[in-house]
Amino acid sequence: MYADIIVDISSENLDRTYQYRIPDELADRAVVGAPALISFGRGNRMIRGYIVGLSGEPKIEEGRIKTIADIPEGDIVIESRLISLAYWIRENYGASMNEALHTVIPVKKKIKQLVRRRILPACSKEELAGEYETAARRGYAARERLLKALLEEGSLDYEDAMKRCRLTPAVLKPLEGKVVTVLSDTVFRSSLPGDLKMKKPPALNEMQQAIVDSIVRSFREGERKTCLIHGVTGSGKTEVYMELIDHVVKEGYQAIMLIPEISLTYQTVMRFYGRFGDRVSILHSRMSAGERYDQSVRAKEGAIDIMIGPRSAVFTPFQRLGLIILDEEHESSYKSEMPPKYHARETAIERARQCGAFVVLGSATPSVESYYKALKGEYALYRLPKRAGPGRMPSVWIADMREELKQKNRSIFSARLKEMMADRLNRHQQIMLFINRRGFAGFVSCRSCGHVMKCPHCDVSLTAHNNGTLVCHYCGHSQAQPAKCPVCGSPYIAGFGIGTQKVETLVHKEFPDARVLRMDADTTRGKEGYERILKSFSGREADILIGTQMIVKGHDFSGVTLVGILAADLSLYAPDYRAAERTFELLLQAGGRAGRGSMAGDVVIQTYHPEHYSIRAAASGSYEEFYEQEIAYRRLTGYPPAGHIMVILIGSKNEERAGQAAGTVMEKAKEAVTAKETVLVGPAPAQLSKANDIYRQVIYVRDREYCRLTALKNSLERWLKKDMPLSGCAVQFDFDPMTGY
Repeated sequence: MYADIIVDISSENLDRTYQYRIPDELADRAVVGAPALISFGRGNRMIRGYIVGLSGEPKIEEGRIKTIADIPEGDIVIESRLISLAYWIRENYGASMNEALHTVIPVKKKIKQLVRRRILPACSKEELAGEYETAARRGYAARERLLKALLEEGSLDYEDAMKRCRLTPAVLKPLEGKVVTVLSDTVFRSSLPGDLKMKKPPALNEMQQAIVDSIVRSFREGERKTCLIHGVTGSGKTEVYMELIDHVVKEGYQAIMLIPEISLTYQTVMRFYGRFGDRVSILHSRMSAGERYDQSVRAKEGAIDIMIGPRSAVFTPFQRLGLIILDEEHESSYKSEMPPKYHARETAIERARQCGAFVVLGSATPSVESYYKALKGEYALYRLPKRAGPGRMPSVWIADMREELKQKNRSIFSARLKEMMADRLNRHQQIMLFINRRGFAGFVSCRSCGHVMKCPHCDVSLTAHNNGTLVCHYCGHSQAQPAKCPVCGSPYIAGFGIGTQKVETLVHKEFPDARVLRMDADTTRGKEGYERILKSFSGREADILIGTQMIVKGHDFSGVTLVGILAADLSLYAPDYRAAERTFELLLQAGGRAGRGSMAGDVVIQTYHPEHYSIRAAASGSYEEFYEQEIAYRRLTGYPPAGHIMVILIGSKNEERAGQAAGTVMEKAKEAVTAKETVLVGPAPAQLSKANDIYRQVIYVRDREYCRLTALKNSLERWLKKDMPLSGCAVQFDFDPMTGY
């Protein structure tokens, strides 16, 4: 047997491995992730490497392959665990080992640390005064300025002193050791505020305390079962998270708190920082490379206990990880859209398994997959059915936009929403306007009767293309876009869509005196874009906040008493089997922003389909009502969690070559399939058939057993690697995708 070994964890070396022979006496310890002592280079110096792959075939002449010197027993370091996790990701999600390694190693390249130097006296004050008098007498002007400043201030910042006293290193050198001392301290770059006061944590209510007690008891008894907390919006899940983290940290462990969006970082960090102080850190893509590097170093060295961040923070290099929390665990942003297309939820569970930690999932609208596993007993299920504190669940109103049109109201605001907005502005209360843009794919809808153009063969909407055709991206059916509605004959049939900028313009037109903030990709491009807008709205500097899904995820604004959902249907008819689930989640989460303080809240849902089960369940606030309908549909169709889907995405700069390659992959997949239950669909052009000059083809594979899909993936990977049959083409795999192709 042979081992592929990397000799350094850095950007230059992750892609370069060296093959070594595994001696028989070390065969049992030679596993992926294990550290290995190897003879390296011409001088045969002994260094540490890490095993990242195993094989039974030599890649070079056997006589040139060296033998592993040793695999230390029990020498499990953080790099070993992360490499093992990378291997698991490669096996379960499809990617090269190099791609997986680049994903899990949080800092790929060492960045120079910041060093702050200070000048201090190395002698008594009397001796320092004597040196000052001597310098003045002899005319050493620069030395005189330095010693005078030291006598007055006691210590000096090195850089400031060099400028203010007009010094050079030559002035300091003869004084060092006898008269002055220069001390150097490493300064860690951080995005956290430095002046936040610690706050006393609020007392938990009876239901919150019962959940904490149960989970802590299980943890201390050695049980590591994943927990799902299903709590309504405003039920105090964050307080439960913080109490659990407090218990874990006090027992000498570390915790990772995952949040779905960078926009949530500001409020979340302020709450955690106020309780845990500078033992908290953050890690996300908006930070500079230096900030990310410093926080990873602090985590590895044990200088912090808690890391907060989106998906990639799951790879924080903690040595004693005890707990991983996924807040808003239903969010699709926990699924990577770049290879390897891992899901942070399953990856967190695997990482926790490898290092003896446990995982807590939380949401007001759990993913169907998580709730399904909780009801089956795979997860421990806890419920928080009531809001904590003075907040009450809001009243929900449904505005049928078909009736609005009949009443000659062609505005984007229903009569009820407009009336309520005017009332709230008069009372100086705050409003949030949510535009449901997630999953929007240009579906065509009739404004008169609400009819949506759907595929006759699949339960998904047809997608509008620029050439005037409507296409189904599941089976390939296409038809011309009608000039009139085929149901009611109305000419008001067209693509459905509206943007945040247009809404902002219309709000200013209706309410010219209102102070309006808009939060979308355009207004949050800067490093502190999210914090600036959220802080302003939280400080009551605006009356109305307009935005897409980023404004409805976990934010807590006590002044908001009205939430208007302008277009509930935009995600409902996206060509995706998760469309109803996403619509329900967004509506319930959006509505949950209202009435979180002492004042009562209202929610207005504007829709063309008030009878749809996802909208009815969102209006009633009943997750169980939605789940029962949705899981019945999933069982009938075999979609997750009742079954599983693997997407094979083939891309090429040549359209014809992409089609030919997809056909070749399809034939090879058919040969590799061994079970009758495995269903292959395609190939067909992807929904986004061309992106960045790459033509994209997709193949869908469905099976109730996940292991059969990974086996097929492994077979196709071996074929692709060995025969290299698709020159000029790229192949990616995605399991149980969260977005359509």
